[in-house]
Amino acid sequence: METRLWRKLLMAGLAVLWLGGCQMATTSGESESDDTVSSGGTVWEGTAADYTLLAWNDLGMHCMDGNDYSVFSILPPYNNLNAQLIKRAGTSDKHVTGGVTMTYVAATSLDGKYNTTSVYTDSNDLKTNFWDYVGALFNATPAPDTGLTGNHTPELSEHTLSYNAAEQWWEATGLPITPYNDDGSKNYYPMVNVTAKDGSGNVLATTKVVLPVSDEMDCRACHGSASGYTDAMPAGGWENDADPEKDYKWNILRLHDQEHPSAVSAHQAELQAAGYNGYDDAGLYTTAKSGNPVLCATCHSTNALGTTGVSGTKPLTEALHALHAEVTDPTNGETLNSSTNRDACYRCHPGAATKCLRGAMGKVGTIQCQSCHGNMSAVGAQGRVGWLEEPNCQACHQDGKRYETAVTDMQTGTLRDAVDSRFATNPNTPASGVSLYRFSAGHGDMQCSACHGSTHAIYPSSHAEDNLQSIAVQGHEGTVNECLACHDTVPRTSSGGPHGMHSVGQYWVGEHGDVAESSRIGCTSCHGSDYRGTFLSKTFSARSFSTEWGTKTFAAGHAVSCYDCHNGPGGD
Repeated sequence: METRLWRKLLMAGLAVLWLGGCQMATTSGESESDDTVSSGGTVWEGTAADYTLLAWNDLGMHCMDGNDYSVFSILPPYNNLNAQLIKRAGTSDKHVTGGVTMTYVAATSLDGKYNTTSVYTDSNDLKTNFWDYVGALFNATPAPDTGLTGNHTPELSEHTLSYNAAEQWWEATGLPITPYNDDGSKNYYPMVNVTAKDGSGNVLATTKVVLPVSDEMDCRACHGSASGYTDAMPAGGWENDADPEKDYKWNILRLHDQEHPSAVSAHQAELQAAGYNGYDDAGLYTTAKSGNPVLCATCHSTNALGTTGVSGTKPLTEALHALHAEVTDPTNGETLNSSTNRDACYRCHPGAATKCLRGAMGKVGTIQCQSCHGNMSAVGAQGRVGWLEEPNCQACHQDGKRYETAVTDMQTGTLRDAVDSRFATNPNTPASGVSLYRFSAGHGDMQCSACHGSTHAIYPSSHAEDNLQSIAVQGHEGTVNECLACHDTVPRTSSGGPHGMHSVGQYWVGEHGDVAESSRIGCTSCHGSDYRGTFLSKTFSARSFSTEWGTKTFAAGHAVSCYDCHNGPGGD
């Protein structure tokens, strides 16, 4: 399943920085204990606990087919929870890799509601029939509320995460969570509490994070019998099913059989060798009508599920995106390929309600899905390796600049070449020739996602639940950037912090002059070629320092420059 690729992580490198003002470093040398950070009325001294726990969802949004799996399936309910536990003392060997128990339980979202099961609501309404068809679809027989990797839906009882030594993180994979609260209300952002305990059961650290899931991967706008979209109507007419979850799926299978009448018969031997004995030579529609739902990834390979497909068949991402690139959007008359905004992608992906692209980049109105991925034909280009050939951080974050498009050609999806690696993803991660944020790690072997947030939900997010962990850890939302979030004292360094950052604190007030005199050009990376400050030198929180001229205070968001205290870089 997904973890066959997701768990190929290498633990060395850098990450994206969207809002600037990097956090502090782990480095050898002395540390000072008198630094505090003031933010939003909170004085963050970092003395409350000996450990910091950071957790995240690996993708920022997981999709599932909805509540019906009786016709066909693209994706099962499958969510991944990762975590890293850090000792706050010291500057080395900070990762806790054993001797503790790490657990997850369902937590209330900000609406005060729980999501503790994926089977029935409190009113006995079915959340999903996935477990009725999981055997036919995935050749597996997990019990209800148990996922394909054996892990349980978050509930009020504790379930454990295991430590993955190869990836240097704690994990619970394949959590079969659905986007429904127990009272039946929709919730695309259910939450869990993650807790670390020592061998005696004493709590070391806790955190609360989102496990986002959407069933908005929906094709009914064109393929539903009530859509009126005649271009998608099968030659024999619409299949009319009273259940809208099934209706559009029947029509898709009829179209597939119409265009590829020998799809099953030509590959029957391969299907049976893979353990699928219920496919009818007559086609996919007949197969599903006989009670054997179709898994698209059985024939169409996809790195999302780790399937290899059958011979002569396009990968799933290529088949879907290339086919639909020239489809006309029924809402505006434009082809999906010609669209320059996220509405075209939200037509099928989550979506108009879910708003998957909700992180710092998604909050910028001029940044669209196409800004990073190119148009639909680029995503569906022949030979592109889906889920691996993705945008990287350095295409936008380089040379002290922050571009709003990662691609230089929408038609091909060609990424901008990077001129430096300060904010780069790890090369050849998770495989040769690819370099992905969701697999990358950086400062102190911390996962990039641990400090910056998950893909599509980069901190600070427009969704309040996404920001709760950052606020709890450091007193303000956004990138986990305060040294004292993970250190009990502020390490002293001139360049050993994340992305080559120096210390921020009273120590640096006294030491930065000597560093600047010996290597002033290095300051320009963040403070600008004119030394007047840039978005990279902005403070994440309000800070006050003692200087020979008295106390100097910087408001949150201030772009620190040489002119704040001196008459330029060479002035007094």
